[in-house]
Amino acid sequence: MMIKLAKIMRFPLILVTFFLLYFPIIIIAILSVNESQSAHAFSGFSLKWYSEIITNTSLRTAIINTFTVAIISTAISTIVGTTVAIGIHAGSKKESTKILMLSNIPIINPDIVTGLSLMIVFSFVRLRFGFPTMLIAHIFFSVPFVILSVLPKLRSLDKDLYYGAVDLGCTPIQAVFKVIIPAIKAGIITGALIAFTMSIDDFVISYFTTGSGFSNFSIWLYARLGRRTFSPAAYAYNTLIIMVTFVTILTMNIKSYKKREE
Repeated sequence: MMIKLAKIMRFPLILVTFFLLYFPIIIIAILSVNESQSAHAFSGFSLKWYSEIITNTSLRTAIINTFTVAIISTAISTIVGTTVAIGIHAGSKKESTKILMLSNIPIINPDIVTGLSLMIVFSFVRLRFGFPTMLIAHIFFSVPFVILSVLPKLRSLDKDLYYGAVDLGCTPIQAVFKVIIPAIKAGIITGALIAFTMSIDDFVISYFTTGSGFSNFSIWLYARLGRRTFSPAAYAYNTLIIMVTFVTILTMNIKSYKKREE
C-alpha cells in the first residue's frame, strides 16, 4: 500500500519541488521584460532594461567590479587551494587533520562572523577599504572550497603515481605539474567554479569589507532596494546570469553524455 502511495505521490511532489525552485527565477525573467518599472503590474513586453545594463553607469560599474573581484579571487584561490590540498595530502595524517580543520573554519562560520572578523583585522592593519580588502576577503572564503574539491581527487590517486614519475626522470616539480595536476584536473575545475559562484553571489562579507565608492552588484542592489533609484535592469542582469549558467551546465552535461556513449 505504501509503495503504491509513494508511486502516486512521486510525480506531484516532483512538480511541487521544481515549482518552488524555479518559480522565483521565472518571475525575475518576466519582470526583466516588463515595460513598467513597477513589479506589481505587467504593462507590456520590452527589452529596454537589458540595454540599461550598459547605459546605467552605476550598475555597469557594479557588475564590472563583481566580475573583476570574482575572476581574480577565483584564480588566486584555485592556485592556493590546490597547493594547500597537495600539501595536506602529502603530509602525515595527524598534521593533515589539523590543517584541514583550520581550513574548514571559514566554511562553518556564519558569513556575518567572517565578515565582521575580517573588517576588524583590516582596520587593525590599516588597509584601505575597497577593492583590495574585498578581494582578500573573497580569496579567504574561497580557498577552503577549492581544498575540499581537490582533496577527494588526490585521495583517489594511486600513491605510487608521484614516485613513479620521479623514478622515470621527473623532478618533484615536474611530477606535480605533469602527473598530479592533470590527474586532479576535474577537482580543480570544480573548486574554481564553486569559488567563482561564491564570489559573484556574496553580499554579507562583501558588505563588511568594502569601502566608500566601491561596490559589487549585491551591494549596489541592497543600496537601491525600496528606493526610487532601483532599476529593473537588475532583473535583466540576473536573468542573463541564469541563462549563461543554464547553457553552461547543459553543454557540460551533453559533453559528458557523449563521452560516456563513446
